[in-house]
Amino acid sequence: MKAGTVILRPGRERSVLRWHPWVFSGAIERVEGAPSDGDIVDVRDARGNWLARGYFNRRSQIVVRLLTWDAEEDIGTDFWRRRLERSIARRQNLLSSPHTTACRLVHAESDGLPGLVVDRYGDTLVVQFLTLGVDHRRAELASLLAELLAPRTVYERSDVDVREKEGLPLQAGLLWGDEPPPRLEIRENGLRFWVDVRGGQKTGFYLDQRENRARVREFCAGAEVLDAFAYTGAFGVYAAVHGAERVTFVESSGPALALARENLALNGQDPAQHEFIEGDVPRVLREFRATGRRFDLILLDPPKFAPSAQDVPRAARAYKDINLIAFQLLRPGGILFSTSCSGAISPDLFQKILFGAALDARREVQIIGYLHQAGDHPVALTFPEGAYLKGFICRVV
Repeated sequence: MKAGTVILRPGRERSVLRWHPWVFSGAIERVEGAPSDGDIVDVRDARGNWLARGYFNRRSQIVVRLLTWDAEEDIGTDFWRRRLERSIARRQNLLSSPHTTACRLVHAESDGLPGLVVDRYGDTLVVQFLTLGVDHRRAELASLLAELLAPRTVYERSDVDVREKEGLPLQAGLLWGDEPPPRLEIRENGLRFWVDVRGGQKTGFYLDQRENRARVREFCAGAEVLDAFAYTGAFGVYAAVHGAERVTFVESSGPALALARENLALNGQDPAQHEFIEGDVPRVLREFRATGRRFDLILLDPPKFAPSAQDVPRAARAYKDINLIAFQLLRPGGILFSTSCSGAISPDLFQKILFGAALDARREVQIIGYLHQAGDHPVALTFPEGAYLKGFICRVV
């Protein structure tokens, strides 16, 4: 049952009619009724015409996150079950694969479930409730996931800064089933990795890079490889398994770097044949440049430099700096995989940043491939903000 009605200002209904799932505070004329934050509300235009239905949070700049454009569709347990079933069904090819046991099952707005992220690691599900609307329904959603997928564990990792914009505290912990082990093993494209779902970055592993990691195989035979911002070494492990002569892993986190060693060994590689450097990545790259180090393949997968639009100028400088040095560290014919997970940095802007870096590095560079988030992280055409991961495969001529 809806608890109130949000009336839009004249002319502000256009995005709703285009099925964009966000209604910002500036688009709202008034709120009728007395909805509490997290309640379901109807959205109507200035003339009173019904437009859509979603959940309400006056503490957020995005006051309404829309769930349905069907006036007859109620938001209750059956709604959540149908949406989860539909989202899971889209991943059946991955769920049935013996070669890949980890994937994203629910990708928030792009799967019609704003604020909800569900990742699968074997028989463990890791859930993020990123908005107040889904946070209020955490027990119901965890129960439905347990019913639909019969996992061993449903574990929450809602310890991300975006919750603060919703007026929510950061939290993590067991929601259903058994406490997860300190680490668990997954397979990705036939390779094996240890994952820490309780304390690792994001939900434990960068699942969105799965298809990009697979492309590394084309370029690593006999190569000297630099895996910068290595985290637990997934990119570098792909390179080592597929013929790299030596991989240098650079990562600021000691525990993550230790897990990278173990991930190499887990895939039949001798860690002693490779190099592990714990340190600040930009500083290490500059040291490599000063000492004349050179590589055939460089993998740059930095953290999010631009959490919001106001961070873009600073982030652009940081992206340019690390890519400029990377171009200088590559031998002629060398390959750079460079990605950005900052949603505020568009693909066009990122390409311009790489252009500026190549120009200042005095390197002639070709783009020979484009990198995107994996297919289990879809982008709804009505929600272009869902396209956050972008990148380029560049060759230094």
